[in-house]
Amino acid sequence: MNSKTLTTFLISTMLWATGAIADDQAKTNPFGLVYKGAITENKKGKVNIHPTTYKLNGLDISANIYTPVNYDSTKKYPAVVIAHPNGGVKEQVAGLYAQHLAQLGYIAITADAAYQGASGGQPRNVDKPANRIEDIHGMADFITQYPGVDSSRLGLLGICGGGGYSLKAAQTDKRFKAIATLSMFDSGLVRRNGYQDSQLDTIQQRLKLASDARAQEAAGGEIIYTGDVKLTDEQIAKLPFDLYRQGFEYYGKTHAHPNSTFRYTLSSLLDLMRFDATSNMDLINQPLLMIAGSKADSLYMTEKAFNLATGTKEKELFKIDGATHIETYWVPKYVEQAVSHLQSFYSKNL
Repeated sequence: MNSKTLTTFLISTMLWATGAIADDQAKTNPFGLVYKGAITENKKGKVNIHPTTYKLNGLDISANIYTPVNYDSTKKYPAVVIAHPNGGVKEQVAGLYAQHLAQLGYIAITADAAYQGASGGQPRNVDKPANRIEDIHGMADFITQYPGVDSSRLGLLGICGGGGYSLKAAQTDKRFKAIATLSMFDSGLVRRNGYQDSQLDTIQQRLKLASDARAQEAAGGEIIYTGDVKLTDEQIAKLPFDLYRQGFEYYGKTHAHPNSTFRYTLSSLLDLMRFDATSNMDLINQPLLMIAGSKADSLYMTEKAFNLATGTKEKELFKIDGATHIETYWVPKYVEQAVSHLQSFYSKNL
Protein backbone atom coordinates (compact mmCIF):
# COMPACT_ATOMS: atom_id res chain seq x y z
CA MET A 1 0.00 0.00 0.00
CA ASN A 2 1.58 3.30 -1.08
CA SER A 3 1.75 6.35 1.18
CA LYS A 4 -1.16 8.12 -0.51
CA THR A 5 -3.40 5.08 -0.15
CA LEU A 6 -2.35 4.59 3.46
CA THR A 7 -3.16 8.22 4.28
CA THR A 8 -6.61 7.88 2.74
CA PHE A 9 -7.14 4.66 4.69
CA LEU A 10 -6.21 6.27 7.98
CA ILE A 11 -8.53 9.21 7.41
CA SER A 12 -11.46 6.99 6.47
CA THR A 13 -11.10 4.60 9.39
CA MET A 14 -10.56 7.46 11.77
CA LEU A 15 -13.49 9.72 10.80
CA TRP A 16 -12.59 12.09 13.62
CA ALA A 17 -10.01 11.33 16.27
CA THR A 18 -10.53 13.29 19.45
CA GLY A 19 -7.00 13.18 20.78
CA ALA A 20 -6.50 13.91 24.47
CA ILE A 21 -8.66 17.03 24.60
CA ALA A 22 -11.39 16.89 27.25
CA ASP A 23 -14.15 19.45 27.54
CA ASP A 24 -14.02 21.31 30.85
CA GLN A 25 -17.72 20.61 31.24
CA ALA A 26 -16.99 16.88 31.49
CA LYS A 27 -14.68 17.63 34.38
CA THR A 28 -17.04 19.94 36.23
CA ASN A 29 -20.40 18.25 35.60
CA PRO A 30 -20.92 15.68 38.38
CA PHE A 31 -22.30 13.20 35.84
CA GLY A 32 -19.67 13.94 33.19
CA LEU A 33 -22.30 15.32 30.81
CA VAL A 34 -20.98 17.63 28.11
CA TYR A 35 -24.09 18.91 26.33
CA LYS A 36 -25.68 22.32 26.88
CA GLY A 37 -28.39 22.38 29.52
CA ALA A 38 -27.24 19.11 31.06
CA ILE A 39 -28.42 18.01 34.49
CA THR A 40 -26.00 19.07 37.22
CA GLU A 41 -27.92 17.69 40.19
CA ASN A 42 -31.03 15.66 40.85
CA LYS A 43 -33.88 17.78 42.15
CA LYS A 44 -37.33 16.77 43.29
CA GLY A 45 -39.95 17.50 40.65
CA LYS A 46 -37.36 17.67 37.85
CA VAL A 47 -35.93 15.26 35.30
CA ASN A 48 -33.39 13.14 37.17
CA ILE A 49 -30.45 11.04 36.01
CA HIS A 50 -29.50 7.70 37.54
CA PRO A 51 -26.03 6.35 36.68
CA THR A 52 -26.03 2.58 36.88
CA THR A 53 -24.04 -0.50 35.98
CA TYR A 54 -25.44 -3.85 34.91
CA LYS A 55 -24.08 -7.10 33.52
CA LEU A 56 -24.30 -8.10 29.87
CA ASN A 57 -22.62 -11.34 28.84
CA GLY A 58 -20.30 -11.06 31.83
CA LEU A 59 -19.27 -7.45 31.14
CA ASP A 60 -20.06 -4.40 33.24
CA ILE A 61 -22.13 -1.96 31.18
CA SER A 62 -22.16 1.69 32.26
CA ALA A 63 -25.50 3.38 31.67
CA ASN A 64 -27.48 6.49 32.51
CA ILE A 65 -31.22 6.32 33.10
CA TYR A 66 -33.25 9.50 32.81
CA THR A 67 -36.59 9.65 34.64
CA PRO A 68 -39.40 12.15 33.97
CA VAL A 69 -40.57 15.08 36.05
CA ASN A 70 -42.23 13.85 39.27
CA TYR A 71 -41.28 10.27 38.48
CA ASP A 72 -43.22 7.77 40.57
CA SER A 73 -41.99 4.17 40.47
CA THR A 74 -45.51 2.92 41.22
CA LYS A 75 -46.83 4.38 37.96
CA LYS A 76 -46.19 3.13 34.42
CA TYR A 77 -44.21 5.06 31.79
CA PRO A 78 -43.20 4.43 28.18
CA ALA A 79 -39.46 3.99 27.74
CA VAL A 80 -36.91 4.64 25.01
CA VAL A 81 -33.56 2.92 24.44
CA ILE A 82 -30.95 5.24 22.89
CA ALA A 83 -27.86 3.97 21.04
CA HIS A 84 -24.95 6.40 20.78
CA PRO A 85 -22.82 7.21 17.70
CA ASN A 86 -19.61 5.44 16.74
CA GLY A 87 -16.85 6.56 19.07
CA GLY A 88 -19.33 8.51 21.15
CA VAL A 89 -20.36 7.98 24.74
CA LYS A 90 -23.58 8.32 26.72
CA GLU A 91 -22.64 11.77 28.01
CA GLN A 92 -22.80 13.43 24.59
CA VAL A 93 -25.63 13.58 22.03
CA ALA A 94 -27.31 10.39 23.30
CA GLY A 95 -27.64 12.00 26.72
CA LEU A 96 -29.02 15.21 25.26
CA TYR A 97 -31.83 13.36 23.50
CA ALA A 98 -32.43 11.15 26.54
CA GLN A 99 -32.89 14.26 28.69
CA HIS A 100 -35.29 15.78 26.17
CA LEU A 101 -37.35 12.59 26.03
CA ALA A 102 -37.49 12.41 29.82
CA GLN A 103 -38.84 15.95 29.83
CA LEU A 104 -41.63 14.66 27.61
CA GLY A 105 -42.53 11.90 30.05
CA TYR A 106 -40.41 8.96 28.92
CA ILE A 107 -37.94 6.91 30.90
CA ALA A 108 -34.82 6.85 28.73
CA ILE A 109 -31.67 4.75 28.89
CA THR A 110 -28.39 5.24 27.11
CA ALA A 111 -25.30 3.13 27.76
CA ASP A 112 -21.69 3.02 26.67
CA ALA A 113 -21.02 0.25 24.19
CA ALA A 114 -19.28 -2.84 25.51
CA TYR A 115 -15.48 -2.53 25.25
CA GLN A 116 -15.89 1.24 24.97
CA GLY A 117 -16.39 4.29 27.18
CA ALA A 118 -16.89 3.41 30.84
CA SER A 119 -18.17 -0.08 30.06
CA GLY A 120 -16.05 -3.18 30.57
CA GLY A 121 -14.37 -5.44 28.06
CA GLN A 122 -10.85 -6.29 26.98
CA PRO A 123 -9.09 -5.45 24.78
CA ARG A 124 -10.30 -1.89 24.85
CA ASN A 125 -12.11 -0.30 21.92
CA VAL A 126 -13.09 -3.46 20.09
CA ASP A 127 -15.67 -2.18 17.60
CA LYS A 128 -17.71 -5.07 16.22
CA PRO A 129 -21.29 -4.77 14.93
CA ALA A 130 -22.44 -7.89 16.78
CA ASN A 131 -21.40 -6.28 20.07
CA ARG A 132 -23.17 -3.02 19.30
CA ILE A 133 -26.39 -4.83 18.38
CA GLU A 134 -26.19 -6.93 21.54
CA ASP A 135 -25.72 -3.70 23.52
CA ILE A 136 -29.12 -2.55 22.27
CA HIS A 137 -30.80 -5.83 23.19
CA GLY A 138 -29.10 -5.55 26.59
CA MET A 139 -30.43 -2.05 27.22
CA ALA A 140 -33.90 -3.38 26.44
CA ASP A 141 -33.37 -6.27 28.88
CA PHE A 142 -32.41 -3.88 31.65
CA ILE A 143 -34.86 -1.03 31.16
CA THR A 144 -37.92 -3.26 30.81
CA GLN A 145 -37.25 -4.47 34.37
CA TYR A 146 -36.78 -0.94 35.71
CA PRO A 147 -39.39 0.31 38.22
CA GLY A 148 -42.16 2.19 36.47
CA VAL A 149 -41.42 1.03 32.93
CA ASP A 150 -44.30 -0.27 30.84
CA SER A 151 -42.52 -2.97 28.84
CA SER A 152 -45.32 -2.98 26.27
CA ARG A 153 -44.42 0.62 25.35
CA LEU A 154 -40.74 0.41 24.46
CA GLY A 155 -39.20 2.62 21.78
CA LEU A 156 -35.78 2.75 20.18
CA LEU A 157 -33.67 5.68 19.00
CA GLY A 158 -30.35 5.14 17.24
CA ILE A 159 -28.00 8.02 16.49
CA CYS A 160 -25.38 7.92 13.70
CA GLY A 161 -23.68 4.50 13.89
CA GLY A 162 -26.08 3.62 16.68
CA GLY A 163 -28.82 4.22 14.13
CA GLY A 164 -27.50 1.55 11.80
CA TYR A 165 -27.18 -0.90 14.65
CA SER A 166 -30.67 -0.02 15.87
CA LEU A 167 -32.12 -0.95 12.49
CA LYS A 168 -30.50 -4.38 12.78
CA ALA A 169 -31.66 -4.87 16.37
CA ALA A 170 -35.22 -3.90 15.52
CA GLN A 171 -35.40 -6.34 12.63
CA THR A 172 -35.68 -9.23 15.07
CA ASP A 173 -36.37 -7.71 18.51
CA LYS A 174 -40.09 -7.05 18.54
CA ARG A 175 -40.03 -5.66 22.06
CA PHE A 176 -39.35 -2.38 20.28
CA LYS A 177 -42.72 -1.00 19.23
CA ALA A 178 -41.47 2.12 17.45
CA ILE A 179 -38.08 2.67 15.77
CA ALA A 180 -36.41 6.02 15.12
CA THR A 181 -33.01 6.99 13.80
CA LEU A 182 -31.16 10.31 13.75
CA SER A 183 -28.47 10.91 11.12
CA MET A 184 -28.18 7.16 10.52
CA PHE A 185 -24.69 5.93 9.58
CA ASP A 186 -24.09 2.51 8.07
CA SER A 187 -20.74 1.60 9.63
CA GLY A 188 -20.23 -1.45 7.44
CA LEU A 189 -20.88 0.39 4.20
CA VAL A 190 -18.43 3.16 5.04
CA ARG A 191 -15.71 0.90 6.45
CA ARG A 192 -16.03 -1.26 3.34
CA ASN A 193 -16.45 1.25 0.51
CA GLY A 194 -15.23 4.46 2.13
CA TYR A 195 -17.39 7.48 2.78
CA GLN A 196 -19.49 8.15 -0.31
CA ASP A 197 -17.76 5.19 -2.01
CA SER A 198 -14.40 6.96 -1.93
CA GLN A 199 -12.30 3.82 -1.32
CA LEU A 200 -13.63 1.11 -3.57
CA ASP A 201 -10.18 0.53 -5.06
CA THR A 202 -8.52 -0.33 -1.70
CA ILE A 203 -10.99 -2.80 -0.19
CA GLN A 204 -8.75 -5.85 -0.55
CA GLN A 205 -5.68 -4.01 0.72
CA ARG A 206 -7.51 -2.88 3.83
CA LEU A 207 -8.86 -6.36 4.46
CA LYS A 208 -5.32 -7.69 4.25
CA LEU A 209 -4.19 -5.22 6.93
CA ALA A 210 -7.07 -6.23 9.17
CA SER A 211 -6.39 -9.93 8.61
CA ASP A 212 -2.74 -9.48 9.50
CA ALA A 213 -3.74 -7.60 12.65
CA ARG A 214 -6.00 -10.44 13.74
CA ALA A 215 -3.26 -12.97 13.07
CA GLN A 216 -0.89 -10.97 15.23
CA GLU A 217 -3.47 -10.85 18.06
CA ALA A 218 -4.06 -14.59 17.84
CA ALA A 219 -0.33 -15.22 18.12
CA GLY A 220 -0.19 -13.21 21.32
CA GLY A 221 1.35 -10.17 19.71
CA GLU A 222 0.61 -6.50 20.22
CA ILE A 223 -2.91 -5.33 19.41
CA ILE A 224 -2.92 -2.90 16.50
CA TYR A 225 -5.22 0.10 16.67
CA THR A 226 -6.45 2.51 14.03
CA GLY A 227 -8.18 5.85 14.36
CA ASP A 228 -5.32 7.54 16.20
CA VAL A 229 -4.48 10.07 13.51
CA LYS A 230 -4.36 13.61 14.88
CA LEU A 231 -4.84 16.58 12.55
CA THR A 232 -4.19 20.29 12.84
CA ASP A 233 -7.00 22.80 12.40
CA GLU A 234 -5.65 23.54 8.94
CA GLN A 235 -5.72 19.88 7.98
CA ILE A 236 -9.23 19.48 9.37
CA ALA A 237 -10.44 22.43 7.31
CA LYS A 238 -9.24 20.66 4.16
CA LEU A 239 -11.10 17.41 4.83
CA PRO A 240 -13.54 16.65 1.99
CA PHE A 241 -16.76 16.11 3.97
CA ASP A 242 -18.84 18.12 6.44
CA LEU A 243 -19.17 15.05 8.63
CA TYR A 244 -15.41 14.88 9.08
CA ARG A 245 -14.79 18.60 9.55
CA GLN A 246 -17.65 19.19 11.97
CA GLY A 247 -17.06 15.87 13.66
CA PHE A 248 -13.57 16.94 14.67
CA GLU A 249 -15.03 20.11 16.13
CA TYR A 250 -17.81 18.33 18.04
CA TYR A 251 -15.85 15.37 19.40
CA GLY A 252 -12.52 17.13 19.80
CA LYS A 253 -13.54 20.53 21.10
CA THR A 254 -17.10 21.62 21.82
CA HIS A 255 -18.41 18.29 23.17
CA ALA A 256 -15.23 16.37 23.92
CA HIS A 257 -15.30 13.68 26.58
CA PRO A 258 -12.27 11.76 27.88
CA ASN A 259 -14.01 8.41 27.26
CA SER A 260 -14.89 9.26 23.66
CA THR A 261 -12.44 8.11 21.01
CA PHE A 262 -12.37 6.74 17.49
CA ARG A 263 -9.48 4.48 18.34
CA TYR A 264 -10.46 0.89 17.64
CA THR A 265 -8.77 -2.43 17.00
CA LEU A 266 -7.75 -2.84 13.39
CA SER A 267 -8.92 -6.45 13.48
CA SER A 268 -12.48 -5.15 14.05
CA LEU A 269 -12.55 -4.33 10.34
CA LEU A 270 -12.98 -8.03 9.57
CA ASP A 271 -16.43 -7.76 11.15
CA LEU A 272 -17.20 -4.18 10.16
CA MET A 273 -16.45 -4.60 6.47
CA ARG A 274 -18.88 -7.49 6.04
CA PHE A 275 -21.66 -5.72 7.94
CA ASP A 276 -24.60 -4.10 6.17
CA ALA A 277 -27.09 -2.09 8.23
CA THR A 278 -29.65 -2.11 5.43
CA SER A 279 -29.84 -5.81 4.66
CA ASN A 280 -33.15 -7.46 5.66
CA MET A 281 -34.81 -4.10 6.17
CA ASP A 282 -38.09 -5.75 5.18
CA LEU A 283 -38.06 -7.49 8.60
CA ILE A 284 -38.89 -4.19 10.29
CA ASN A 285 -42.67 -4.18 10.59
CA GLN A 286 -42.82 -1.62 13.39
CA PRO A 287 -43.51 2.08 12.76
CA LEU A 288 -40.30 3.72 11.55
CA LEU A 289 -39.16 7.34 11.69
CA MET A 290 -35.85 8.33 10.11
CA ILE A 291 -34.54 11.85 10.71
CA ALA A 292 -31.58 13.44 8.94
CA GLY A 293 -30.34 16.88 7.96
CA SER A 294 -31.22 18.00 4.45
CA LYS A 295 -27.62 19.15 3.96
CA ALA A 296 -25.98 16.12 5.59
CA ASP A 297 -23.48 14.44 3.30
CA SER A 298 -24.46 11.21 5.06
CA LEU A 299 -28.09 11.56 3.94
CA TYR A 300 -27.64 8.90 1.25
CA MET A 301 -27.43 6.22 3.94
CA THR A 302 -30.72 7.20 5.56
CA GLU A 303 -32.45 7.38 2.20
CA LYS A 304 -31.20 3.93 1.19
CA ALA A 305 -32.39 2.31 4.41
CA PHE A 306 -35.73 4.10 4.26
CA ASN A 307 -36.41 2.93 0.71
CA LEU A 308 -35.63 -0.66 1.67
CA ALA A 309 -38.00 -0.63 4.65
CA THR A 310 -40.83 -2.29 2.76
CA GLY A 311 -42.14 -4.38 5.66
CA THR A 312 -43.70 -1.56 7.66
CA LYS A 313 -46.99 0.09 6.85
CA GLU A 314 -46.03 3.25 8.70
CA LYS A 315 -42.78 5.03 7.94
CA GLU A 316 -41.63 8.62 7.61
CA LEU A 317 -38.42 10.27 6.43
CA PHE A 318 -38.09 13.70 8.02
CA LYS A 319 -35.36 15.98 6.67
CA ILE A 320 -34.37 18.85 8.93
CA ASP A 321 -34.04 21.74 6.52
CA GLY A 322 -30.53 23.20 6.41
CA ALA A 323 -28.95 20.82 8.93
CA THR A 324 -25.77 18.82 8.41
CA HIS A 325 -25.09 15.47 10.10
CA ILE A 326 -23.27 16.80 13.17
CA GLU A 327 -25.54 19.83 13.55
CA THR A 328 -28.45 17.51 14.42
CA TYR A 329 -26.42 16.58 17.52
CA TRP A 330 -26.38 19.97 19.19
CA VAL A 331 -27.71 23.01 17.27
CA PRO A 332 -30.79 24.00 19.32
CA LYS A 333 -33.14 24.80 16.45
CA TYR A 334 -32.37 21.48 14.76
CA VAL A 335 -32.53 19.46 17.97
CA GLU A 336 -35.90 21.05 18.74
CA GLN A 337 -37.27 19.97 15.36
CA ALA A 338 -35.99 16.43 15.83
CA VAL A 339 -37.41 16.18 19.35
CA SER A 340 -40.76 17.55 18.20
CA HIS A 341 -40.98 14.85 15.54
CA LEU A 342 -39.90 12.18 18.00
CA GLN A 343 -42.57 13.36 20.43
CA SER A 344 -45.32 13.02 17.82
CA PHE A 345 -43.98 9.68 16.65
CA TYR A 346 -43.60 8.05 20.05
CA SER A 347 -46.82 9.47 21.49
CA LYS A 348 -48.71 7.92 18.58
CA ASN A 349 -46.97 4.54 18.61
CA LEU A 350 -46.09 3.89 22.27
